[in-house]
Amino acid sequence: MTNRATRPLIVFAAFAGSLAIGLTAVLWLGGGLTGGGLVGKSAPASIGGPFQLTDQTGQTVTEKDLVGRPTIIFFGYTHCPDVCPTSLFEMSEVLRAMGKDADRINAYFVTVDPERDTQAAMKEYLSSFDPHLKGLTGDAAAVGKIVSGYRVFAKKSPLKDGGYSMDHTALIYLMDRDGHFVSPFNLSRSPEAAAADLKRYL
Repeated sequence: MTNRATRPLIVFAAFAGSLAIGLTAVLWLGGGLTGGGLVGKSAPASIGGPFQLTDQTGQTVTEKDLVGRPTIIFFGYTHCPDVCPTSLFEMSEVLRAMGKDADRINAYFVTVDPERDTQAAMKEYLSSFDPHLKGLTGDAAAVGKIVSGYRVFAKKSPLKDGGYSMDHTALIYLMDRDGHFVSPFNLSRSPEAAAADLKRYL
């Protein structure tokens, strides 16, 4: 009963965080981006930066792995009741629609809950989604660094049963081949349309 009662609040908070960062991104895009890409040195470079995490197979992943391929990134956690599985399913559908071109992009699911989302937990969780999706985790400091760098809202919310949920930004980040933030990536369309858009950055 507790999970059912708190679920609307969790979802609302997640989308509220998404809306806040989405509006900020729109303002930045309006002043510094054109044609979907970064323009000049005045373009916003405040989303992203150095990080070092581990994927579900134990492989180290850093910001250098973003260079050379377009990247989509979603921040969430494996105990998320609604927003995360829905977003990861939609990302999986886009990757499926890309066909062989899915091998030419990065798709990351970054935890905001390193306390519970171990490498093993991420591996089990992502087994239900497209195999191109990599789950990134690390210790609290390492996760905190990327969360801060990407301006992600993430906050622990205690539950009455003694557990906790995570209120967090529900936004897909699109990074270009140079590892620069482009814009929020829109999944509110058909997988085929989203895939065609993503292929423009290959």
